Amino acid sequence: MQLSVIILNYNVKYFLEACIKSVQKAIENIEAEIIVVDNNSTDGSKEMMQDIFPNIPYIFNDYNAGFPKGNNQGVGIAKGKYLCILNPDTIVSENTFTSILNHIKKLPDFGILGCKLIDGSGQFLPESKRGIPTPWVAFTKVLGLYKFFPKSKLFNQYYAQHLSEDENGNVDILVGAFMFLERELYLKVGGFDEGCFMYSDDIDLSYLSLKEGKKNYYFSEVSCIHFKGESTLKDGTYMKRFKEAMQFFYRKHFTSSFVFDVMMNVGITIFAFKKKSEVVKEKNNPTEYVHFSKKSNLSKQHNDISIIELSEIEELNSYLEKNKENKIEILYDSTYFSHQDYIKLLQRFKNYGFTFKIKPINSEYFLGSNDKNDRGEVLSLK
Repeated sequence: MQLSVIILNYNVKYFLEACIKSVQKAIENIEAEIIVVDNNSTDGSKEMMQDIFPNIPYIFNDYNAGFPKGNNQGVGIAKGKYLCILNPDTIVSENTFTSILNHIKKLPDFGILGCKLIDGSGQFLPESKRGIPTPWVAFTKVLGLYKFFPKSKLFNQYYAQHLSEDENGNVDILVGAFMFLERELYLKVGGFDEGCFMYSDDIDLSYLSLKEGKKNYYFSEVSCIHFKGESTLKDGTYMKRFKEAMQFFYRKHFTSSFVFDVMMNVGITIFAFKKKSEVVKEKNNPTEYVHFSKKSNLSKQHNDISIIELSEIEELNSYLEKNKENKIEILYDSTYFSHQDYIKLLQRFKNYGFTFKIKPINSEYFLGSNDKNDRGEVLSLK
C-alpha cells in the first residue's frame, strides 16, 4: 500500500466528517487507507463514524490518550509505505497527495514534508514551517519580534522566514497538523514521544528526522485548510505550556538552560502586559449570504439575512469582486464543486473581509472558521 492517512480526533465530529470526505477524494487514484483514532470523544463522533464511514479502521480509546500516543496507535496498524499525520480540522485538496508523491521523488535525503496551511479565511498559517526553537529563537517567538524583522536572520528563525510562504525549500521543523513521511522513518525514530508536553511532539519528531541525517521540506505548491489554526487562547495557560514544551525539548536533546528560563520569564511578563492592553476583535456578522451550489435547497433568507444563489465559478468571482465592500458570507457546496477550488477561493479573497463556510459532500450543514483564533462554527440553514 502506498499511503496511510492517520487522523486523530477529539470532539470535532463535524470537522472530522468534512476532513475524511476531502481525503477520500484526494486518494481516489492512490492505493491508500484512512485510519481514525479517537481520544474518547463525547460529541457523537463514534456514532458518526459507525454510520457514515463503517469501513474505515477506527480505534476508539476510552480515555484521552493524548496526541503522541493516539497517532502512534494509528501508525501501529498502518500498512502504507508513506504516512500523513493529519488533524481532523483540516481539508485537503484533490491533488494533495498525488502532488506530494511526485514532488518527493526529487528530494534528496527526504525526511518529513509539510505543506502550506491556511486558516478558514484563507490567511497563511506561519507554523507551516519553523526553525529549531533554541532559547533565543523561542524568545523571539514569545515577544513577536519575527513580525517586525521578517528579513533578519537574528529574529526570523522561529517561522523559517528565510522562505516565503510561496517558496519550496528546506526547513527544520514542521507542524503536527500535516506531516508526510515514510512509515519506516517514523518507526525508526520511535514515532511521537509519548512523554512530550503539548506543542513539542511535532518539534521532537522533526528534530529526530534531522538527527537521522534526513532533510525536512516545506512544499508551498499544496495548500490545505487548517480551520482552527492556533486555536488555543493566547493566555497564561498557553504560555505556561509553551514554556514546558520547550523545556522538554531541551532536556531531551540538549542541556538544561538557565538562559532559557530567564528569557521565557521575561517574555511571558511582557506578553501578559501586551494581552491586557489588546482590544477584542469585533465579530464581523454577515449582512448577506452567497450560496454557491448546483442545487438550490435553501430558503431565501436566514435570520432575516438574504441569500443569493449562484452556480458558476466565474459568476461567483465576478459577484464578489463587484460587492467587495459588503459583509458577505460564502456558503460553498463541495458536493458539486472541488475542495481545490474552495481553497483557491479563500486565497483569492482572503483580504476582502468576507467569511466562508463549506458544506461537506452530501451533508446538511456548513462549517468553517473566520480566523486562526476562531474555534470554528457549524451552520445549518434548514
